Amino acid sequence: MAIKEVKRKSKKVKEAEIEAKDQRWHCRNRVTLVFGSNDVEDLDTYIYTEHSLKFKTVEFHQAKSKAIEEILDNCIDEFYRGHVTEVRTTLSEDGETVTIQDNGIGFPLGKVPMVYSEFRTGSKFKDQEVDEKGYLHRTLGQNGLGAAATCLTSDEFIVTVKHYNSKKEQTFKFLDGALKINKSRPKPFKGASGVKIQIKLAKEVYKNIKIDKDLLEKRIIDLAYNNPGLKFIFNGTTYLYKKGLYELAQRVSPDGAQLIGDDKYTFQGVNVKKKKYKGLIDLNVSVVLDPRSEEREKFISFVNSTPTFDGGFHHDRVKRLFINILKDKLEREAKKAKVALVDNDVLAGMTFVIGVIMPNPRFESQTKRKLVRDTDLEKAIEQFMDKYMKKFIRNNKDYLEHIIERAKSRVRFNALKDASKKGRKQKKQRVEKLLDANERKDRSQCTLFICEGDSAIGGLRSARNKLYQGGIALRGKPMNVTQATIKDVLNNQEFSDIMASVGLVIGQPAIMDELRYSKIVFLADSDVDGGHINTLLTNFFFTFWPELFEYGCIQIAKAPLFEIITNKEPIYAESESELEKYKKDKSITIKEIQRNKGLGEMSAEAFKYVLNREEYTKITVEDLAEAKNMLHTCFGKDTQLRKDLLLDTESYTQGESKKATPTKTSKKTTKKKTTKKVAKKAAKKKVAKKATKKTTKKKASKKK
Repeated sequence: MAIKEVKRKSKKVKEAEIEAKDQRWHCRNRVTLVFGSNDVEDLDTYIYTEHSLKFKTVEFHQAKSKAIEEILDNCIDEFYRGHVTEVRTTLSEDGETVTIQDNGIGFPLGKVPMVYSEFRTGSKFKDQEVDEKGYLHRTLGQNGLGAAATCLTSDEFIVTVKHYNSKKEQTFKFLDGALKINKSRPKPFKGASGVKIQIKLAKEVYKNIKIDKDLLEKRIIDLAYNNPGLKFIFNGTTYLYKKGLYELAQRVSPDGAQLIGDDKYTFQGVNVKKKKYKGLIDLNVSVVLDPRSEEREKFISFVNSTPTFDGGFHHDRVKRLFINILKDKLEREAKKAKVALVDNDVLAGMTFVIGVIMPNPRFESQTKRKLVRDTDLEKAIEQFMDKYMKKFIRNNKDYLEHIIERAKSRVRFNALKDASKKGRKQKKQRVEKLLDANERKDRSQCTLFICEGDSAIGGLRSARNKLYQGGIALRGKPMNVTQATIKDVLNNQEFSDIMASVGLVIGQPAIMDELRYSKIVFLADSDVDGGHINTLLTNFFFTFWPELFEYGCIQIAKAPLFEIITNKEPIYAESESELEKYKKDKSITIKEIQRNKGLGEMSAEAFKYVLNREEYTKITVEDLAEAKNMLHTCFGKDTQLRKDLLLDTESYTQGESKKATPTKTSKKTTKKKTTKKVAKKAAKKKVAKKATKKTTKKKASKKK
């Protein structure tokens, strides 16, 4: 089928103008294709301080930074080849001129114009080329673009090469992006060989050509950490490290830094020409642990000394294996604690420091900010993590426990959120068992009595001040909230009634102006069970609203144990020692003493005596952390903690009693006690012997 002709009005049509641009024009006008963004952007990174480093967001010019780094990277490539031991960098006072010099072997002088003014020129294109030992070369530059792009986007680019083999040096001046090239005559040199480059970037390309001193120094320090043994000097300051990236982790936190491992992995392959080759991958992984932090995990990572700001394959693989190994190890503990571990339980507050040196790394772009997947690197990382994580787990049992606790607190936090929703609904519900105070305008004057049993409510009903005093009854002992889930607490009718009566919601702080009662008074029997009820209630309120104790809201009312009827007004005693005082008081004529086993046996007058008090015993907290630990000891699942506490108190009381009694009398009393015990034992033996003799005589007579 034939293509139809398009009908056009005019006879001639204007065609697109096709033109050819040289690489200088292309590089200067399309610099983003080579060096990345040519605008100032925000970068989340870190800046070195005197003895540590600080994570922060900085203003970062990707293209300008990359242009300088390309020259530094060439020095590192020569270090990998074993030719460089020192790199000197100088930034001028105005920040516009950078000078970089190494002590390598240089390269042939005739190749200088080609290396720095033409793309696709270099010595690192053969990806499967091997060194003398049969290992693939490991380099930063692979495309032959970087150094030439820096030169073509510079106003001044001055190169001095001292070639080791020819023993001659020559200087080349590339001006206005290599439009003009001036060169000196080659001449012999003395001293160290190497390459020295002075750079002043082009204003036409970069607009602001001032180099950020802090970011350049950061890059140099990064290189020093990545290449232990290689000396860097920046504006007179020397940077030289021996332990490499582990020292960088220690700079993040001296106490929290841990080296997971530092190892080399070899892989083999066959090239296009069917020749075998070997590859070497260096892996260095450290972590910095901060159990107190809940921040998202951070990464400091490098591939062949290049910072991978955007992460990539090495980030993802190390992180995933780290998480999975710890989750597998903690699987049983998580089931016991009834929690499901999530990634953030493991990673929160953690900083990874990762270094990879490998042959032929592949990045997403020329900026080298993100590494792509590599099968050989994947195998190396898997072997590395499998080998070194076992030791990490052995050395960090406390941190593993912290991961479980973090999961518990997360589950608890989510439960509190759900509880607050349910609590708002319960807050509006009417409480049938509540004996409410009648005051409506100023509820800050109202007091709620939490009583033990319905019989106590009967006495409270008749004796209370109806305007300001309310009451609610408990059925037996309340729940131990330390060993219960929040769901269990919400489903507990008694606690739900108390919360609704006061206006409290689990998961929300207590605001005094919004509460229906400003005082909550425990009124239980004056016995062991009553004391236990008071402590369980204290545990409930302190667990969810510790601020109530700061306000002095939580109080205890002691019910009188004895009612003393006299010829005048009745007297009430709260203990036997207090009763004995009243008995010895000759001014009081005692007619009758009534002992109250519980609140239900108290008379109406005794109830009025209790309810008319202006102040009750306030429960205060001096040390919040100590109070939490004590409640955990008393009410937690670990029974050994309670045993230890009881043993400590027993030994303390025994020690105090020994201090109180003099040594001479104590010896006499102990002697008397022992002699009495011996006498009793002897008497028992005599009685036993007589009894056995009688039984044997009786048996003998029966036989006869």
